[in-house]
Parts: sequence; C-alpha cells; structure tokens
Amino acid sequence: MSFFQGNQNSFILLVVLFVLLVIVGNEYPMGQQGYGGGY
Repeated sequence: MSFFQGNQNSFILLVVLFVLLVIVGNEYPMGQQGYGGGY
C-alpha cells in the first residue's frame, strides 16, 4: 500500500509540474517563438 501511495504522490507532482509549465508557457510566450526570433 505504501508503494502505491508514493507512486500516487509522484504522479500528482508530475501533473502539477506539467500544469505549471503550461501556465508559464502561456503567460510568457518564450517557447517556440522566443528562442527562434529572440536569440
């Protein structure tokens, strides 16, 4: 049971990280456009 709990925690962390990345990507559009034109 404790293995499942740890797995679930790390899955939740991964989802939170992904959502944060999407939000930051939408806030600051640096992803595809910024690296191509900016630098």
